[in-house]
Amino acid sequence: MNKAVLAIQKLVVIILLSTLTACTDNAVIDTSQEISARNWGYDNKVNFPVKIEDASKAYNIYFNLRHTAEYRYSNIFVLVHQVGGSLKPITERREFQLAYPDGEWLGSGSGNLYSYQVKFRENYKFPKPGIYNFSFEQNMRDNPLREISDVGIRVETAK
Repeated sequence: MNKAVLAIQKLVVIILLSTLTACTDNAVIDTSQEISARNWGYDNKVNFPVKIEDASKAYNIYFNLRHTAEYRYSNIFVLVHQVGGSLKPITERREFQLAYPDGEWLGSGSGNLYSYQVKFRENYKFPKPGIYNFSFEQNMRDNPLREISDVGIRVETAK
């Protein structure tokens, strides 16, 4: 191949990579906290402050979860607490499916860990800019709930 063709190919690859990098992440926050010894107790609320700078935009909010293959259930119940802004505190009980009826995990697997990012609010509008605190509390019968590795949140601008 001649040098001109190689230069054009390199330029196309650079443009594609920079475009993909610029467009791929519209997250305000995407973080998780490790659960000590993979035992998530009732008393261990996992808290995340989320700074909203533009309340005119709509946001999608996700629950992030990782568990091991030894997790005993096909679902998880979680209490989602939200405080901040001019809102009265909100608490809602959410169920997230983690497996098909045949037991196959829905999450993406890597070794012994399965990861999920499950949307629980779509096109959500915060009432005003500020700090909003989200906390997640496991709400299953088991205490502690075993084999939960990480819990987190992702907030992104809706498209």
